[in-house]
Amino acid sequence: MSPSPTGRGVLAPAVRFVLALLGLVAGYQIAERLRDTSLLPELGQWGKIGFLALMLVAGFAVGYIMGAVLARLVRVGLDRVDEAIARSSGPEVVVAAAGVLVGLGVAALVSVAVVRIPYVGVYLLVPLFLLSGYFTAYLAARKHVEILRLIGVRGAFEADAGMTPVKIVDSSAVIDGRIIDVVKTGFIEGEILVPRFVIEELQRLADSSDAEKRVRGRRGLDFVRRLQNHSGQVSIEDRDYPEIEAVDAKLVRLGGELGGMILTTDYTLNKVAEIQGVRVLNVNDLANSVKSAVLPGEVIEVKILREGREHDQGVGYLDDGTMIVVEAGAPQVGSRVSTEVTSVLQSPSGKMIFGRLVR
Repeated sequence: MSPSPTGRGVLAPAVRFVLALLGLVAGYQIAERLRDTSLLPELGQWGKIGFLALMLVAGFAVGYIMGAVLARLVRVGLDRVDEAIARSSGPEVVVAAAGVLVGLGVAALVSVAVVRIPYVGVYLLVPLFLLSGYFTAYLAARKHVEILRLIGVRGAFEADAGMTPVKIVDSSAVIDGRIIDVVKTGFIEGEILVPRFVIEELQRLADSSDAEKRVRGRRGLDFVRRLQNHSGQVSIEDRDYPEIEAVDAKLVRLGGELGGMILTTDYTLNKVAEIQGVRVLNVNDLANSVKSAVLPGEVIEVKILREGREHDQGVGYLDDGTMIVVEAGAPQVGSRVSTEVTSVLQSPSGKMIFGRLVR
């Protein structure tokens, strides 16, 4: 559950207040250490009070400014944590938590040296622990697949019924580009693997002397980078099969070993993978399954069930539940009529068809 907006609204002033108090204390300690040293000329009673007041104000101001910056960073960080948790799998969260513990351990070792820095060493401990824990957790989450494989427990997670199979991306699907939109909408769950031999194939195309191949290769490499930016579940798979030349054969072999699904637009690869028992997600099949069932100019039969919002309109429904609005259909409520499709409106909320009666 995400923190409430009210809770986050209180967080910013609290962080600023705490940092301002720490700055105030730091200013006092620095003033106390410097006041009786040879670094400053001999000060009278009022001079010492003035110097102390100046250091207190300076420490408070610096702490307040740092608190404002830190509060903003914390808020942005919490938003990102919410998004990351929402799209992260169980194994990824577990590995990230372990990464936090490793980071805190590293910070504890480094703090032995940091605390000896004069004046400010003790105040660097908090950001040191926070940053160390954050970066190790981030790296662990990004590389959770390799870490699980390295310690030999990935198979246990894959055996879990809640673990979705990995998706292995073919070069044809990357070059096509529609896979990025599918990933952004959240219809593809689980880990997405881009094999290194697929990237090498795209690189060969990008370096080709043929202009068309060069454009396709560069487009594919660009889409790989965009795919990585849009999803934290994308990783590069280093496994290769030097004894196999064809990239398609390597994909089928990799899919079989990992129990994964191949993302492609290649019809031939689709059939070869299915013959060898490897599941395939064909982007073209997805596009065909969601395209409009009817086209403008097509004549269909529909039963008018009720009157529409506008004058003289009738409303009916196709077998798949799509609503069709028929001009001059209001008098035909309860009857089946022939309707010519005039337009199809597709929106995020669904699809609507408009038509007119065929006399």
